[in-house]
Amino acid sequence: MHMHQAAIDIGWLVVFTFSGALTGIILVMCALAFLPRIIDKLTPNIDEEKEIVRGNQAVAEYFGRVVAAGIIGISLIIAAAVLGGIIACLM
Repeated sequence: MHMHQAAIDIGWLVVFTFSGALTGIILVMCALAFLPRIIDKLTPNIDEEKEIVRGNQAVAEYFGRVVAAGIIGISLIIAAAVLGGIIACLM
C-alpha cells in the first residue's frame, strides 16, 4: 500500500513539473514579446529600432542587455515557483 502512494506522488510530481514548465515557457515567451515594447515606452526620446538599423552599437547592446536581464529575472522567478511546487508535492 505504501508503494502505491509513492507511485501516485511521483505521478503528481511529474504532472506539476510539466505544467509548471509549460506555464514558464508561456510566460517567458510573453516576456520576450512585451519587454521590448516596455523599454520603448520607458525611453520615448530614443527610437531603438531606428538606432539599431543605423548601426548604433551602444543602443543595440543596451537594448539587448536590458531585455536579456528581464528574461533572466522572469526565468529565475519561474524556476523558483516550479521548484516550490516540486517540494510541496514531495511533502
